[in-house]
Amino acid sequence: MNKYGCQSMIAPLRTVLVKRPDEAFAVEDPQVWHYASRPDLPNAQQEHDALVALLRDAGAEVIHHDVPQPERADSIFVFDPVLITEQGAIILSMGKQQRRGEEAAMAQQLEALGIPTLYTLHGEARAEGGDLLWLAHDTLAVGQGFRTNAEGLRQLHEALDPIGVHVIPVELPYYTGPDACLHLLSLISIVDEQLAVVYPSLMAVSFWQELQRRNFRVIEVPEHEFLTMGPNVLATAPGRCIMLEGNPITKRRLEDAGCVVMTYKGNEISLKAEGGATCLTRPLLRA
Repeated sequence: MNKYGCQSMIAPLRTVLVKRPDEAFAVEDPQVWHYASRPDLPNAQQEHDALVALLRDAGAEVIHHDVPQPERADSIFVFDPVLITEQGAIILSMGKQQRRGEEAAMAQQLEALGIPTLYTLHGEARAEGGDLLWLAHDTLAVGQGFRTNAEGLRQLHEALDPIGVHVIPVELPYYTGPDACLHLLSLISIVDEQLAVVYPSLMAVSFWQELQRRNFRVIEVPEHEFLTMGPNVLATAPGRCIMLEGNPITKRRLEDAGCVVMTYKGNEISLKAEGGATCLTRPLLRA
């Protein structure tokens, strides 16, 4: 079986990379990192360990990202520095200044795992994984906001066109400005065949229409649960998913749509630091 390949948001999760919170995550100045408050490291580690247990219960092999990254608090959000395709890794370029350098550490980790690099973004290109959504095996939606720019989009097209992947740009709103983290995946998660959890109020009309053209059914997240990352849902297989606890309406709507939902506690690793279950995991193999 292949060691890597992940051109789906919902195919059964076989191998996933995570990074356990360390001293770098317990930031002295939360405002610099746009955190709600300073994370409590022991509690953060307990929460992360429990999330890892859920991933293993779902049948995934869990690999720990162990390349040292001192002073990079956001490095626990391993989804963002890389895109994994069936032909290898595309090393991205972080839009948040404090996250620059995570890309090289990720490339080092993937090399150690035997995953080749297909392409590395360079120059003025910026793109983060949170803006990248597989709509289909050969279709990648790319959010265009403060974290992913036009040159990032161009280079992603350059990297993906030779392997037959079509790129769709998706405009993102200003919302609360450049310091906040609004990714495309802040607004949508695909959880089953043609089924997505969405927060439509901040979604571009053209992208909403694209979902309709593709015959997606949508589960709408209420406004107060958008603020607690209700749309940030990780599928471990079609119709099976993990989400942050404390979003009961979205959870019930997922279950009413036929999904099996597991929840994790994320007061430290998610609510304080603006990253949900998807952000905390980098699927390496879905098959």
